[in-house]
Amino acid sequence: MKKFLAQIILIITLVLLSFTSYADEITPIREIKTASINYDGKQVNLRGITKDPTRIPLMTLKAYVLEDDSGEITILTDEDLPTMGKEITIRVRVESLAIIKGEALGLTVVELKRYEYH
Repeated sequence: MKKFLAQIILIITLVLLSFTSYADEITPIREIKTASINYDGKQVNLRGITKDPTRIPLMTLKAYVLEDDSGEITILTDEDLPTMGKEITIRVRVESLAIIKGEALGLTVVELKRYEYH
């Protein structure tokens, strides 16, 4: 019985750790902007303050700027725009329109999930 209980506790602990570590691995915005070719097609977590919302209804375009200590980046979203001036953590997919001679062009960052509001 004790062995079974220990296994249950271990499984619960591992599950909880996997959820917290997933959202805790934050990529600085500067890294994406300076080496976007290394992030092309990848998913990363970002954390920062929201600002400068954009919404164009006819094109269903919604975007906002996310700013952290290292810089700022425009985030495209299909969701409602977040509250501006608040810190959020998001999961994004980084994409480049083209890669020419090792240089990524047309950086696009698409929001996949919002984890938290502060």
